[in-house]
Amino acid sequence: MARVRAKERYRNSAGGVIPSVTTVLNELNKPAMIRWANRLGLEGIDVDKQVDEFADIGILTHYLIMCRLRDEVPDVSEFTPEQLDVAQRCFKKYLDWEEKNPVKCIMAEEPLVSERFQYGGTLDLYGLCRKRFLLGDFKTSATGIYQEMVYQVAAYWWLLIENNYRLDPDLDKVVILRLGRGPDDSAEERTITKYELKNSLEIFLRCLDVYNLKKGNSGSLCTSVNWRE
Repeated sequence: MARVRAKERYRNSAGGVIPSVTTVLNELNKPAMIRWANRLGLEGIDVDKQVDEFADIGILTHYLIMCRLRDEVPDVSEFTPEQLDVAQRCFKKYLDWEEKNPVKCIMAEEPLVSERFQYGGTLDLYGLCRKRFLLGDFKTSATGIYQEMVYQVAAYWWLLIENNYRLDPDLDKVVILRLGRGPDDSAEERTITKYELKNSLEIFLRCLDVYNLKKGNSGSLCTSVNWRE
């Protein structure tokens, strides 16, 4: 595979570049990340190098899962043996979860765009599980599932809605699956309720407002979703 290090660039129907979900959520203060970086610094560890290493492990883990879902053979030649070892550990945890949650993939690592709100995102998994539609987002963080991850998956949920894919959390399932890098970590699954998704999407849209204002896009402020639409 050709490893993608650059951030995904999303374009609207007019060809203009629009922000990604993760770029928008960078407007949030993330205290857990600050504490983690501070701890590494006190231990004399280069934070930037560590972040890049963990990012590569996350990329590889997502790639291994994508290849399985798409029934493709992965090419891992661009990664180090150490990165492959950790990513395979995370992948094994995904396989253990999949054994209990058999998935028929509809989309894996698929980019979508919101023309209404002008942002883009790439979904890890949209598929069917036991006759229910499923939106899955995979994380390789070493610790817990944080609230900003819920904001992220809520933004993906809206991408599905706007692009006419079915996903009703009263009937279907939205899940964040943490595949911890540590050898003693087990997979951690969190199902996101419809109330959480609605509230988290509103928070994401306010972050998008802040992003647009900082970029000088004062005419691009979002409006709340009318849930009776």
